[in-house]
Amino acid sequence: MFIAEIDIMLLKDLLDPAGKAVLGGLEKLDIKGVKDVRIGKHIRLFFPDSTREEAEKSAQDAVKKLLANQVMEYAEIRIVQED
Repeated sequence: MFIAEIDIMLLKDLLDPAGKAVLGGLEKLDIKGVKDVRIGKHIRLFFPDSTREEAEKSAQDAVKKLLANQVMEYAEIRIVQED
């Protein structure tokens, strides 16, 4: 079985309001040393009957058509094999 591990994040140039809120919370909790926080999504797609190439293609299609807003977000896809 192949699993697509997909991380979706806002583009680096865009403000991340949720990340800023978490950063403020960390500061209030006296957690030091954190310079910035970016919040994103982690999605796992399971392909039990696909080849690695089919899983990669399907994951790319899913990101382009549904999972990520190409104007505001970027996605990193990793295909892993699970026994």
